Amino acid sequence: MPGILFTHSYFYRFDAKQWKARQPYPPYGTIYAAAVMRACGFDVALFDNNLRKKVSDILPELAARKPDYLVIYDDGFNYLTKMCLTRMREAAFELIASGKQHNCTVIVNSSDATDHYDAYLEKGADFVIPGEGEITLRELILALEAGAESLSNIPGLAFRGSDSDRSITVRTAPRPVATDLDALPDPAWDLVDIEAYRQVWMRHHGYFSLNMATTRGCPFKCNWCAKPIYGNRYHSRSPERVAAEIERLIGQYGVRHFWMADDIFGLKPQWVQRFRDVVKEKNLSFKYKIQSRVDLLLKEDTIDALVASGLQQVWVGAESGSQKILDAMDKGTTVNEIKEASALLKKKGVEVCFFLQFGYLGETKEDIDATWEMVQRLRPHDIGISVSYPLPGTGFYEKVKQLLGEKQNWSVSDDLTLMYPGTYPADYYRRLHRLVHKRFRLQQALEEWRKLWRREKSNILKAAKLAYYAPAALIDAWRLKRLERPRHLQTGTNYGN
Repeated sequence: MPGILFTHSYFYRFDAKQWKARQPYPPYGTIYAAAVMRACGFDVALFDNNLRKKVSDILPELAARKPDYLVIYDDGFNYLTKMCLTRMREAAFELIASGKQHNCTVIVNSSDATDHYDAYLEKGADFVIPGEGEITLRELILALEAGAESLSNIPGLAFRGSDSDRSITVRTAPRPVATDLDALPDPAWDLVDIEAYRQVWMRHHGYFSLNMATTRGCPFKCNWCAKPIYGNRYHSRSPERVAAEIERLIGQYGVRHFWMADDIFGLKPQWVQRFRDVVKEKNLSFKYKIQSRVDLLLKEDTIDALVASGLQQVWVGAESGSQKILDAMDKGTTVNEIKEASALLKKKGVEVCFFLQFGYLGETKEDIDATWEMVQRLRPHDIGISVSYPLPGTGFYEKVKQLLGEKQNWSVSDDLTLMYPGTYPADYYRRLHRLVHKRFRLQQALEEWRKLWRREKSNILKAAKLAYYAPAALIDAWRLKRLERPRHLQTGTNYGN
C-alpha cells in the first residue's frame, strides 16, 4: 500500500514560554489520524516535530521514506494549536514546500488551516481538511488511490480547481462531526518516541506525564472561545474505552500521570461516576489533571467521583473576578460558583488552578482589581494569564473585527498582544500580566514563610523567592501606574462602550 508520512506544525522549541515549562506532550490528534489510516492497510509513519530544533529536520526522512502522502495533521486536542500562532504557520508552510519538493501529495488539517485554508493552498498544499479530519482523510486518500475523477462529493475538503483554473478554491460541504468515538481505533502510540518525552519530564519535573482525550467538542457558548476542529457539539468515548487505554499506557510505558486534554472533562451525566467504577474494577492507580467548569464541578457527587478515580489538579476558566465581565463573555458561570468550587476542591485535596483573562471589551480598572482580589482571596495553586484574543468563528471576533489591524494572530503563545483598542494601551496589559504573576508568586512565598514560622512542612525554595518577588512586584506596580491612563483619555475615543 502507498506510504503516508504524518507530521504536524507545532514545535515546542519555537515557543519560548512553552519550552521553558518543559511539559511537552505527544501529538495525540496526529496519532489518532495515523491509527485510522493504518486500519485501512496503509503504511504509516510519524515525524514528530514537538521536540525538533528546525523544520528542515524532516528532509532526510522524506528522502529516505519517499512517501506518497505527507499529511500535516496538527493535534487538535492541544489548546496551543487553537491559537493559530503565526510562527507555527510559517513552519507549516515550510513543511508543505518540503513535501512538494519530494513529490508528495500534501494534505493539511489544523485549526489555522481551517480558518485560513486559502493561504495554505496558495503555499502549495494539495488539500486542506477544515474541521475534524480522520474520516475525511480516509475518504480522500481512498478516492485518490481509486483514481476518482471528482472529489467534490467528499464532505470537509478545500482544494484548488482543475489544472486549467487553479485560482478557484473548491470548498465542499462541511463534514458532520463524529458521534461514535468508540468506533475509532486507539491512537497509534507505538509511532511516538516515548522515551524522548520521558527524559524531558523526568529531568525537569521528576515524573512523567502523557496526554489523552475522552471527548470532542464543547457545547458551551463562551463568545471568545474558538472551536475550529470539533465545534460546539459534545461527544464522549465510553469510560470503558478510556480506562482500557490508560491501562495499556501504564502497562507499556509505566506512566502514572495523565493530562486529560478535553475542553471540558466529564460533562456527560454519570460519566465520571462510571469512570470511577471502571478504574476501581481494573485496580488502576494513577493521577490526572483536567479542565472543567465551576458550575459542572458543583453538580451532585462529581468532585467525589473525580477524586476517587485519581484527580490531582483541575484548571477552571475563572477568567474574571467581575460578574459584569463574565456575563459579557457569555461565560454562564458566577463569581460565587468559582468561590464554592474552589473551596470544595481544596477540601478534597485537589489543586485548583485558574485561567484568567484581561482586556475584554468594557473591562475597567475596577474589574481588573476584582480579578486580583479573587485570586488573593481564593489562593489557587497556579494561574495562567492571557489577554482577550479574537479568533475567527467566535462571537468576540465578530465584535472587534472592524477594529483589528494587520496583526490578527499571535506569533507565539506569550505574544499577548491586545489586537484591538482596549480600555488601556497594549503595553498596560503586558505589564499587568507580569505584575499579577509576581504578586501571585509573592503571595505563595509569604505563605511558605508563615509555614516556616509555624514550624510546618514548607517549600524552602518558594519561600526564598520572597527576596525577588517583593521588590519586583513593587517596581511593576509603579510601572503599571504610569500606563493606567485609559485609552479614550489619550485618543479622545472610548472603545469600551
